[in-house]
Amino acid sequence: MNKSLRLSEAWFRRGLWLVAFVFAGFLIGLGSTIVGDLPEVEHRIELDDFIDRAAAEPLRATIRDAERSEQEADREREQAELRLATARQASRAARETFGNWIATRHATAQPDQDTELIARTRALDALKQKEDEAERQVGDQRKAALDARQAREQAAQRLAPLEEAAATRMEAENRRIELRVFGYRLALTLPLLVIAGWLFVKKRKSTWWPFVWGFIFFALFAFFVELVPYLPSYGGYVRYAVGIVLTVLVGRYAIVALNRYLARQKLAEAQPETVRRNELSYDTALARLAKGVCPGCERPVDLKNTQIDFCPHCGIGLFDHCRACDARKSAFAKFCHACGTPAQPADGPVPPVPSVPPLAQVQPASTT
Repeated sequence: MNKSLRLSEAWFRRGLWLVAFVFAGFLIGLGSTIVGDLPEVEHRIELDDFIDRAAAEPLRATIRDAERSEQEADREREQAELRLATARQASRAARETFGNWIATRHATAQPDQDTELIARTRALDALKQKEDEAERQVGDQRKAALDARQAREQAAQRLAPLEEAAATRMEAENRRIELRVFGYRLALTLPLLVIAGWLFVKKRKSTWWPFVWGFIFFALFAFFVELVPYLPSYGGYVRYAVGIVLTVLVGRYAIVALNRYLARQKLAEAQPETVRRNELSYDTALARLAKGVCPGCERPVDLKNTQIDFCPHCGIGLFDHCRACDARKSAFAKFCHACGTPAQPADGPVPPVPSVPPLAQVQPASTT
């Protein structure tokens, strides 16, 4: 905090900076809302807007039908495999039972069981036939799924070149849309930067400086957040070129400002001390003294050295003596810190301060 400011003034300045940031925040919110809605100005494009629909639609229909047929074949195959497993299990169980029965018949050698042997053999043949039928159904469904998958792949292969060509055209159109949207962003941001630059040069120290700085913060946010990230790259050439141009512009402004400042300082140092002192404001002088620099030339000075009363660089007076108590004080102080006597103006002496008689010589007022 600037030590030259009054306490109330310092808090007021903090409050005004808060006003500047709040004002910038609302401007940023409004600007972000407007910029966020810019893409809605353009029509949203899709791949179908660029593809040859007359050639693509039959292929897509073939792909959809093939996918549906493949899914149906997969479901039927799963059911057929379940039936095949059931038939195999039944056939296996029947063969085991038949084998046990044959072993028993050979052991007993009973001719009256030939009829039952024939019946059991026929039952085994029937079960084997069901198993074969289930295997055939599984094979049919696998073939149907394979045919559908091959048809889908063939249609997809024929559709791929059409979609690639459409994707290329859509990408080119997207780039054109991005350039148009960037143009909208630039059209909104560039005037803000111009206005902010003019305000910075002309109005940053005016009475309404909180609103000026708030607008400057808003313009900088709009440039670095809402514009720079969307700058077309083209392999980095555009961004680097824009960076070079901005650096040159800002650097040129800084160099010109520095040269003007140095010229003003040289002109000021060539003037008499009285003129320089009158041109310095009280707050500016105190602020520079608080930083340990000369108020006139802003070069470092050892202010703690009691032997230094004048700036060794520009010769302006830094300390003098009170005309009443001869105390050493700052030459820019308005009153003596030791006795409170008003400081002598730089353009001439002031009327003498009437002396106050000691308290012992003051007669009390009569009460009669």
